[in-house]
Amino acid sequence: MYKIYLDDVRVPKDKEWILVKNYDEFVNKIKELGLENISTISLDHDLGESAMREYFNNVAPNYELNYDNITEKTGLDCAKWLINHYLENNEDKISFPNVYTHSANPIGASNIMGVVNNFLKNMRKPQTCVRVRIEHTISK
Repeated sequence: MYKIYLDDVRVPKDKEWILVKNYDEFVNKIKELGLENISTISLDHDLGESAMREYFNNVAPNYELNYDNITEKTGLDCAKWLINHYLENNEDKISFPNVYTHSANPIGASNIMGVVNNFLKNMRKPQTCVRVRIEHTISK
């Protein structure tokens, strides 16, 4: 079983993780591996320059997040795509992977957890999406 780590800056120290850096890489990797072969996914929220600007200009000082200021797709977009992909492909015969967030953005992490846990609740499964810390280095 595979583990997917979405982040454009951090690199997990544990080599079991497969690193993807943006929405397109995330979607392509899930399709390539097959959802039935993925046990765990950890999502960062802020992917790219405009998301980081929004974090430093709005989230950190004002505890506000305005998605209109973000031009790239975020980890939240990846979470929504993952849920839709699962539902559209009638993949209820397979287990939905464990999904976590390791985002430093508290609002973005909360939004990811909310979407994933709401889906799990509606599927009558335990709401297990939480914010985690995964040992990492910073890519150059």
